[in-house]
Parts: sequence; C-alpha cells; structure tokens
Amino acid sequence: MTTHRIAVAGVGNAAGTHMRAYEQLDDAAVVACAGREESRVRSFADEHGCDPFLDVPGMLDAVEPDVLDICTPSGAHLDPALAAADRGVDVFCEKPLEITTERIDRMIDAADEAGIRLGGVFQRRYKPVVRTVREAVAEGRFGPLAVASAALPWWRDDGYYDGTWQAEPDVAGGGAVMNQAIHSVDAVQWIVGAGMDLAPDANPVAEVSAFTGVRGHDAGLDVEDTAVATLRYRDGTLGQLLATTATYPGGEIRYELGGRDGSAEVRGEELAAWQFREEREADAAVRERFSGPDAGADEPSPLELPNVREFLDARASGDPFMLDGSEARKAVAIVEGVYESAERGEPVAVE
Repeated sequence: MTTHRIAVAGVGNAAGTHMRAYEQLDDAAVVACAGREESRVRSFADEHGCDPFLDVPGMLDAVEPDVLDICTPSGAHLDPALAAADRGVDVFCEKPLEITTERIDRMIDAADEAGIRLGGVFQRRYKPVVRTVREAVAEGRFGPLAVASAALPWWRDDGYYDGTWQAEPDVAGGGAVMNQAIHSVDAVQWIVGAGMDLAPDANPVAEVSAFTGVRGHDAGLDVEDTAVATLRYRDGTLGQLLATTATYPGGEIRYELGGRDGSAEVRGEELAAWQFREEREADAAVRERFSGPDAGADEPSPLELPNVREFLDARASGDPFMLDGSEARKAVAIVEGVYESAERGEPVAVE
C-alpha cells in the first residue's frame, strides 16, 4: 500500500480537523507541520507526532512530502501553494482556495505548469442528504427548477471577530459569505449544476444581485455579518442566498429546491420535504433515512474524511478529483459577485 506523506501548513482549528481525518487512514502519514508561532507549532507537532517548522518552504525542502495540506487563514493560501508547485508537491487546500479568483488563477496556473494536483475542500458535497438531492436534480425529477436557495442563519459572538484574522478583509476576504456561507454557495451551485449541460469550467450561476451589512456586531467591523443575494442560474432557475452570523442563537443551514414536478427542503441533516409528482418506491425510504434524530448518522466524523479520502485516491489512481482547482474556484467567483454587486448597487455577471 502506498503511504501518502503529508505536510501541513497552519496549525489552527482547520488543521486539527484534517488531522482527525488523516489519523483514520492507513495510507496517510502526517510527517511535518509549519506555522508562525513557535509554541503552537511545537504543541501541534507533539500532539500529532510530526516535525515542527516555522516556514513552509523550509519544511518542504527538509521533509519532501507528497502532499502539502494548506490550513492557513484564507488569504494566506497562495504563497504555500506556489512553494509546493515549485517543488512538485501536490496541494490539498482548505476552503476557499483563496480570497479572489485572481489569486486562485495563479494557483491553478502554477499547478498546471508544475504538473501537480491542486484540490479543494468543500465537505458538504459529501453529505448523503446533499448528494441525494443532487441525484434527483440530475435525473430531472423536479422538472425545470423554479427556485434553488440556501440559507445560513448563524450566530458568532463579538469575541469571534475581536482581534482575529476573520475580521481582517485582506486576510479573510470577507465575512459571513466568504467564511461561513461559502460552503452553502458551493453546495447549491453544485446541486443545480447537475441538471445543466455545461462545460466543466462553466459556473452554473450567471448573475448576482446582493446587499451586505453589519447588523449584529460593532458597526466598525470591516467585514459583513449579514448578506442577502438573488441568484440567476444559467438555465433560468432563480434562487436566494442568506448568510449571517448576526442571528442569535443561530439556526440550521437550509437548502430549498423546487420545480413543476417536485420539491425538496433540507434543514440541517434532515429532509423537511421530499415530494414529487411521480412518487417512486424508494422515496419513502429516503424520507425515513433523512428524518428524525438519526438523520445524518451514516456520515463519517469528521466530515472532511471522504473529501480527503477521494483526493488521496485520485493521487494514487491518476483519476480526476471532483474538487480540482477550477471546480473549487466556482464558489469564490459567486462570492466575488455578491461583494461586487453590494458595492456597486446593481446586478453583476458571474464569469
């Protein structure tokens, strides 16, 4: 069995989650970690049995890993990715790939030139309930979709933003949309895109119209804690996006889709609605599987595990990876459209 030797850039919460995934795999070994604060790096290295470093290039040169797993703050993904590409090391990167499509394109170009893999993390694509809804879209069970919306009504207290990188636009890239709801943005565009005949790099969202604001935190906060947007998809489907960290005590993530032949609503891990003009024998089992206190019980913990597993399997087999650079870019392009529309006060086309 091939063992994938992993080096991790960043030793914060995301890195800890990734480590819980790697530690469940027989063919992955984390050999090194790098970060800026020596005490945190050494503590992380001691906990996970790997070598500590204070800079990514030095770590890559010293341990020569197969994969660099980037878990640094969002706006600090580009430089580690470029360093890995320079050394022929594959890159697995936390969401978002970067905070602008321009920076992502530099990552993609460097990966292509070096002949390495660049993969992203959007673990909600691996939720069984999300995949079930997407399969129904791909099969045409809803008919022409009329609506496809996503809502993330969360709460973050003042301490979440106080003196942290999440409050710095140049590092975070934005607030509730870029940092929290980007998972929902990716999931809903992926679901709707399953019913379209698009080129692989084409974004299912054509146009965005949005408003953003700061409603539940200090008015001097430099990133939004609330955003609403209307999305027009390329096939004519219309949708809404709600993203907020300003609604105490916070609620469940929701997805809602519907067309002339059926409707579905996901609330948290449950299917709150699953009705079609043409009922199938399996529909009752689907409703039972995703209802009640055991809904989602078949999902792995941490949810990043299948995302990591698929990336490593693609490395070993040479097969395509679902969340390659161009695919992971799509959600950021939509988020950019949200911010540009809110700033300009008019609808914005998504490239």
